Amino acid sequence: MRAIWKGAVSFGLVSIAVRLYSATEEKDIRFNQVHRDDGGRIKYKRVCSIDGEEVAYDDIAKGYDLGGGEMVILTDEDFADLPLTTSRAIEVLEFVPAEQVDPILYNKAYYLEPDKTAAKPYALLRDALTNTERVAIVKVALRQREQLATLRVREDVLVLNTMLWPDEIRAAKFDILDEDVSARPAELAMAGSLIESMAADFDPSTYTDNYREALQEVIDAKVAGREVVQPEETEEAPAAAVDLMAALRASVERAKAARGEPAPAPAKKAVKTAAAKDDDVAEATPIKRAPAKKAPAAKKATPAKKVTPAKARKSA
Repeated sequence: MRAIWKGAVSFGLVSIAVRLYSATEEKDIRFNQVHRDDGGRIKYKRVCSIDGEEVAYDDIAKGYDLGGGEMVILTDEDFADLPLTTSRAIEVLEFVPAEQVDPILYNKAYYLEPDKTAAKPYALLRDALTNTERVAIVKVALRQREQLATLRVREDVLVLNTMLWPDEIRAAKFDILDEDVSARPAELAMAGSLIESMAADFDPSTYTDNYREALQEVIDAKVAGREVVQPEETEEAPAAAVDLMAALRASVERAKAARGEPAPAPAKKAVKTAAAKDDDVAEATPIKRAPAKKAPAAKKATPAKKVTPAKARKSA
């Protein structure tokens, strides 16, 4: 690695001479713009918009547009008069708890390497930050710009994280945030179960850039003159779920299945079919019945008259 900055960390009355190195690098596959017919590189010329002449790099200055066609031109001498461009100090302003720094403020990371003569104060600051579980808030001038930054410890090395200024963070203004939308307790409980089923310790080495690997395979195949084999189609993203609880429940079951855990026992209350729901509605709805008509009273049997023997003989 090549040092991009040399200076000192100002820690109270202690000065720690350090060198700055970029801690990260982008692994994107870069392309050049070329002519499709012959592969020639496309070049861009610096041309003045007024006289149309090509301008040498040494004749280029920085201009600030005031609007309305007015431009303020700044030369190298104007920037040389600023105190920040010659500053070679990382000034510690205060020490704060690490959890109070919002990660959205972080910009770029750099490693700090101490000079041989500054090894002891370097270790002192490193160990003090570790023991107190705090980070140092500092100011540093990099590339003609004053930047807010933090000093923290990572694998026994001091890391400088440049930060964005508070006015550089955009506010989240969305109309939906003004609406009163809340989840039911049952949905929150199911979402918590889904999070627990997918919980793990973070290991960044388990993740890879599948797109970059596939693109590199295409390039290697082109160089070797091989046929490019299309990768297998990935599973399509599921459609938007209508029933949120059903989607959460299915997600929990899929997450547990991916981990080899047994599927949860079916719930006691099964989902009722439409016919069953109709029966429930029928049972729940009272039905008014017409009062039953009273059956006609049975006629009383007339007792048989006693027949005298004379009349009996006569009838006979």
